[in-house]
Amino acid sequence: MGKIYNKLLGNIKALSLYFSRLTLFMNERQENLLKALIKEHLKTAEPVGSRLLEEKSSLKVSSATIRNEMAELEEMGYIYQPYTSAGRVPTEKAYKHYLQDYFAGSLSSKETSELEIFLKPLKKEPTEILVKALAKKVAELSDTTVVIGFSENSFYYTGLSYLFQKPEFQDPAVIYDLSLVIDHLDQAMAKMFKQILKPEIYIGSENPFGAECSIVIGPWQFENQRGIMGLLGPLRMDYQKNIGLVNFMNHF
Repeated sequence: MGKIYNKLLGNIKALSLYFSRLTLFMNERQENLLKALIKEHLKTAEPVGSRLLEEKSSLKVSSATIRNEMAELEEMGYIYQPYTSAGRVPTEKAYKHYLQDYFAGSLSSKETSELEIFLKPLKKEPTEILVKALAKKVAELSDTTVVIGFSENSFYYTGLSYLFQKPEFQDPAVIYDLSLVIDHLDQAMAKMFKQILKPEIYIGSENPFGAECSIVIGPWQFENQRGIMGLLGPLRMDYQKNIGLVNFMNHF
């Protein structure tokens, strides 16, 4: 009985330690480290190592200290190692945490000016032509697939090539899953049409368009027509810019 009791006690302690680690909050250095890792991964799509973070971040700590902090972040579920001896990649949980600082989104003055100049000659066109043209421009600026829903229950998408060029979507199995998503875009948009009243972000497992992707989606209105527009891309998308583009569509 004593051995069984000690074994059970050991298991309970191990579980308690495990769950306490899951609920740990990041310290300031870990927060900065995670942001630096995400920003680097957004640019390269590659796993990020401790030496690169030592160079890129302003933490002024050794790569050994960074490795220790990364181990903590991995235990907390914010990063993972895709294969042995690789750097680390952000998880869905990391992107959700990262978005707490960037949900407002923003465009550069150059991007805003470019969109306004692009729109100017289109203002006399029928709404559907204008919105479709703008969707193509937004796809180009965001490097994502853009999906548009119109109030007459019709749908349009553009920029598929941007999606399939991403490194995340080179695996044949992922391409197949993504193709199924594309085939049912109209159904997903129809379900969401009345739900989207303000800009929203759906990441990975919570994304109705597919767990391999994220979507930034929001309403648009021009004259007497309204609809919704979504920017569909990998988890590794430029959320700050894409939220800014959706906000622009909400007020153009």
